[in-house]
Amino acid sequence: MQKSYGKKASLFVQRFFRKYPAFLYILKWVLISLFTGACIGSASAGFLISLDRATDFRESHLWLIGLLPVGGFLIGLMYYYFGQEAEAGNNLLIDTIHEPKKVIPFRMAPFVYIGTIATHFFGGSAGREGTALQMAGAIADQFSRPFRLSAADRKVLIISAIAGGFGSVFGTPLAGALFGLEFSLIGRIRYNALLPALMTALIADQVTKLWGAQHTHYDIPFIPDISFLNMVYAIMAGVFFGICAATFSKVIHWAGRIFKARIAYPPLRPVAGGVLVVAGVWALGTTQYIGLGIPTIVSSFGQPLPAYDFALKMVFTIITLSAGFKGGEVTPLFFIGATLGNALAYFIPLPVGLLAGMGFVAVFAGATNTPIACTLMAIELFGGECGVYVALACVVSYLVSGHTSIYGKQVIGEPKHERFSSLEGKRLNEV
Repeated sequence: MQKSYGKKASLFVQRFFRKYPAFLYILKWVLISLFTGACIGSASAGFLISLDRATDFRESHLWLIGLLPVGGFLIGLMYYYFGQEAEAGNNLLIDTIHEPKKVIPFRMAPFVYIGTIATHFFGGSAGREGTALQMAGAIADQFSRPFRLSAADRKVLIISAIAGGFGSVFGTPLAGALFGLEFSLIGRIRYNALLPALMTALIADQVTKLWGAQHTHYDIPFIPDISFLNMVYAIMAGVFFGICAATFSKVIHWAGRIFKARIAYPPLRPVAGGVLVVAGVWALGTTQYIGLGIPTIVSSFGQPLPAYDFALKMVFTIITLSAGFKGGEVTPLFFIGATLGNALAYFIPLPVGLLAGMGFVAVFAGATNTPIACTLMAIELFGGECGVYVALACVVSYLVSGHTSIYGKQVIGEPKHERFSSLEGKRLNEV
């Protein structure tokens, strides 16, 4: 009798999933997302806490900045002799999404963690998103074999891992999910990865918070009513943000080529970059433009700042990252965008806090080709009232920045303008 009931139950389950295959898909990816999201969230929490401590220690012992070239040499040695497979960083994640081959080496996670902490500990100008994405991708891809995932499922796994890494390191899970979907393919979204990306980002974010990791809170004091004239001003600001994003993307790739052409031995490149950064800090007499720059970002929302802040941060960041230090470009792009928005308040009649918030996400949108994710990020960080303004700024910046990006391996899924239709399917570093 029991066997008969068991057989009937088994047949019922099989028929149910044949009739409603979406339920099996949902169950599968919810379980995978629970597991990978917990791992990614824990890694992000450990990274954020370590980064805060490294930053605090450096600011209390400013003599450490003089050792930046030494730290750069050690980072260069580590990657040159032990981490060349992981050197491609975020571009390796993009390659894996488009053409999954061998599993992403796990050593990418500890190497980028050590490299980023060392970069900030000694005073480089870098961010944290690159580290979070690479740690997440390297961790998640280790489970592709135990979970017996197909090549198509592996693509979804990496996309969801990127969503989890981004969402947990910034405390913006909705933006993280959209960032994972927009990250590798310009102009198109992979809807088959929508649920896994969203679930992984939400779970990773919650786990990061459970570990006690803190995120910076930003506030736009005043947002004016939407009007035709204010929308024109937002579009004007978006043009400036797009030009800034394109300039940053082009110059950082150009500087990287210069370092490679002039210095044949890779470990010496961050030494040279470190010397330039230390000289810049000494000449200016301030540490404002190194590290994450969070205090300046917060200040940009409420008070006028020197109009050149965004340019100096751009210079310090380009030297740091193009020389071979580790971290990411996104938080420096937040600094650059927020301070550029602050500067635009001198002649664009919108509140300084609103322009800073628009620049915060719009320069990032133009430099990464992720306008939807950046719009959602602003809504999560600043509240829904700014939505129309930041959406206009992000979309215009995305269009004005053209086919440039800090990620050279991004594929053009749909060109930004009809006259560039021949570029469809090409990688940005081929254009």
